[in-house]
Amino acid sequence: MDIRKIKKLIELLEESGLAEIEITEGEESVRIARVMHGPPAAIQPTVLPIAAAAPAQPAPAPAAVAAAPTAQDKNLVTAPMVGTFYASPAPGAKAFVEVGQEVRVGQVLCIIEAMKMMNQIESERAGKVVAVLAKNGEPVEFGQPLFSIE
Repeated sequence: MDIRKIKKLIELLEESGLAEIEITEGEESVRIARVMHGPPAAIQPTVLPIAAAAPAQPAPAPAAVAAAPTAQDKNLVTAPMVGTFYASPAPGAKAFVEVGQEVRVGQVLCIIEAMKMMNQIESERAGKVVAVLAKNGEPVEFGQPLFSIE
């Protein structure tokens, strides 16, 4: 594989915020992974089997942008990326968390699939799940509220 292509892939990885990218051309393959320094990230990629692909659905209307942060904003867990929200590890499996359930820091709340990567979203705070604000299998936007935890 040409070194210019590899450099371009590295640039793409940096711009996208992805943790890892793997490209295969014929018999050649390259895998580039970002090394994270500092405190552990709340997003940890994992590979999960995917059942049958869901039929394409029209994109939802964009959500209204809040004018100013409210007191409840500190209780919200928001999507760190654009992707598809999954409440459970596999179709038909029990949800990671449910309303009324106590969660701890680092506990997996959901998965967001982005570019065929399954990213586990972990709780950054301990508390009780008051609301699940995203629907299973639906697309989510960056910053969109997913959970409310008190």
